[in-house]
Amino acid sequence: MTSTKKQRLIGVDVARGIALIGMMAIHILPELDENFEPTLSWTIFSGASAGLFALLAGISLTFSAGGMQPLTGRALTAAKASLAVRAVIILAIGLLLAALNPPAAIILAYYGTLFLMAIPLLGSGPRVLAAAALGFAVLGPFIMQAVRDDFPSLGGYDPTFVSLVTEPVATVSALLVDGSYPAIPWMAYICAGLALGRLDLGSHAVQVRVALGGLGLAVVSWMVSELLLGPFGGRTGLLESTPWLGAEGIRNVQIWGPDPTLPTSSWWWLAILSPYSSTPLELLNTIGIAAVVLGAMLILANKAAPALMPLSAIGGMTLTLYSAHLVVLSTGFLLNRPGVALAIHIVAAALFAIIWKNVTAGKQGPLERLVSSGANRARRRVLENKASADAAVNSDAVPGPGGGTDPQDSARDGAPASAGAGVQRGSR
Repeated sequence: MTSTKKQRLIGVDVARGIALIGMMAIHILPELDENFEPTLSWTIFSGASAGLFALLAGISLTFSAGGMQPLTGRALTAAKASLAVRAVIILAIGLLLAALNPPAAIILAYYGTLFLMAIPLLGSGPRVLAAAALGFAVLGPFIMQAVRDDFPSLGGYDPTFVSLVTEPVATVSALLVDGSYPAIPWMAYICAGLALGRLDLGSHAVQVRVALGGLGLAVVSWMVSELLLGPFGGRTGLLESTPWLGAEGIRNVQIWGPDPTLPTSSWWWLAILSPYSSTPLELLNTIGIAAVVLGAMLILANKAAPALMPLSAIGGMTLTLYSAHLVVLSTGFLLNRPGVALAIHIVAAALFAIIWKNVTAGKQGPLERLVSSGANRARRRVLENKASADAAVNSDAVPGPGGGTDPQDSARDGAPASAGAGVQRGSR
């Protein structure tokens, strides 16, 4: 019988594999069909796959910070130090990959920023995290729209190390409010993932509630957007504030998303539900879709884990595979034959992940090991410093071999010293 923990991890990895494939599809497949209408792949994956990717990142952060039981004391401090190092490494990888200028928006630098912003939340419980997710989803877009015109922009380009040196303010602005995945509103995904990670995701009842709750959120957010734009006059307000776009231009923004950012001419723009717009309703809608996928994959993993092995293998090393995918994209390999290119990317990712796991006996992917090595070193250093400090205090208080440790140390620190040791524009 599969353990609860194992089922949980398989379902999350499967969902993560689906998210990666969805992002590959958005990067490679055409957005338009022969009738200049959105393709099926665009309709299914645009916005939703990136949102799923980000929400699952939040869940992964919870798994490394106590799971259902929030850490406290020194163990929490160690987890925060670990996350800080993880964030900086992922941010650096994202800045490096952006220098290759692949025909895709690169999420990794934004991920690193999101992880840094998540550090103060690591010790929070599910209710606080759910409230934070709602706050970022509702208020984050208003902040984004209010300040966007006051800061320099990178013009739709992803941040690089060069831009960080030559245009530091514009780079920070892109990461927080002006880029493809602006961190201030996108913290809604991280907080939602952190909140879900605090639940007993191995419970079938919880899995069903997550899926149904996500479905309800997705449907309600879509309905609210339609009501605001229709009966409440939002579409008329947009036409009046941006007459140069016209009805067709507004429809294009709804289908394809902003290019590269939403206009700031009217607050009614925050009522639309279009991919990559980072509006309150788009964030809530994609959080709902992500919850549906997560709940469904957790349920399915309980029954058919072996059949899902290729997806879970891909999902177990998304940082490595996503980075390799972007490197190949930057070469232009077979981009004139998108269907063939996507098939090669997916098959190559699955084969590499499966072979790697078999050859290394299940060890992490190359980039995952790099990130984990630095993060775990930071965690251990915090815990070892605490152990050394305790030893020094006890040695001063009770000299000689009879000196012991204070029995309340573990209670104050939340965990013994060993706890928390090492266990991730072209097209969007």
